[in-house]
Amino acid sequence: MFPITSGAITQAQRVLIYGPEGIGKTTLAAQFPGALFIDTEGGSGHLNVRRLPTPTSWTMLMQEVSWIRDFPEECATLVIDTADWAEKLCIEQVCKSKGWSGIEDPGYGKGYTYVKEEFGHLLNLLSEVRDRGVNIVLTAHATISKFELPDEMGAYDRWELKLLRRQTAPMVKEWADAVLFATYKTIVVDADANGKRKKAQGGKVRVLRTTHAATWDAKNRWGLSDEVPMDWAQIAPHIPQKPAVVVQAKNAHAATSAPAQTKPAPAAHAPTAQKAPAATKTRKAATASAATSATPEHVTSASATKAVPKPKPAAQTEPQWLAPIRDLMRSDGIEEALLLQALAKKGYITRDTPFSALREDFAGWLTSVWPQITSYIAQGMPDTK
Repeated sequence: MFPITSGAITQAQRVLIYGPEGIGKTTLAAQFPGALFIDTEGGSGHLNVRRLPTPTSWTMLMQEVSWIRDFPEECATLVIDTADWAEKLCIEQVCKSKGWSGIEDPGYGKGYTYVKEEFGHLLNLLSEVRDRGVNIVLTAHATISKFELPDEMGAYDRWELKLLRRQTAPMVKEWADAVLFATYKTIVVDADANGKRKKAQGGKVRVLRTTHAATWDAKNRWGLSDEVPMDWAQIAPHIPQKPAVVVQAKNAHAATSAPAQTKPAPAAHAPTAQKAPAATKTRKAATASAATSATPEHVTSASATKAVPKPKPAAQTEPQWLAPIRDLMRSDGIEEALLLQALAKKGYITRDTPFSALREDFAGWLTSVWPQITSYIAQGMPDTK
């Protein structure tokens, strides 16, 4: 026997906003309730928004999304700005893990199959975040490409997502509850009396196309008109506000209740063998204070995030390919000496190898297996045979 239910189900929304550069996609996404940005390209710098560290690798991006899945009270809306820059990280990850110099090394189209599979993991993870009550917003750039229907003569230009046309773009459009195309409204008029010359007028009014047309992709399940002004007020009635209320209520309750356990920094695995971040020290201090009947100081999630120690500045002579490793080390609170010790114990490097001497290919491989490295460190670096 299975229960039968009826009626509309209110749930967090998965929204894709795409359009030409500079039209205001990021600004619109910032108006979603309780927005927290994962800014893959640095396009939100002019806005006063909350952000996670800019991911410099695919592994780091997946870790940050996993952290929001595990701690959904940190935001009401998760924004990835932009999806096409996230796709670049995905392609880099596939190439590094396979030892390719480019995505077309294995032959025509074969490399893109791996990209599609890997990017699908991100969409599945984002769906898990949505299931925890967090709205998801993806922004993306648009590009103009030639399109030809199989049963028609001739081709025409149309706006498309700036993603892999046959791999990631179809997945993202199917995954989203709403695909909104942001564009400028233009009108083509006759430029002369006989109508042989045309010119465009407008170009200043921004609109959202919400349904599919021959020249763009769009859809929505909200009953919006085919075209609406590019204004948050048009979208707001269809985006659940409850997640933001939950966050506010939780913070208000935390301020008057017993101290909650501080959340770890975004990471797929939380190592225990490294030097504790400041937030962890605060928690230990609170435990010691409680043992002496003193009232421990409450540590909010925001202050805990700020308390994560900043990475030591890399030497100017350090190769740029080590930057993703530095970011992962910061994210997981792993110090350089501890990482080198683990790599040496596994036999990957000698004990006197400096961090700056790690080769580019080895650094790329290390990024792809980072969860296994952090797990090994968390277990105390046991001897393996």
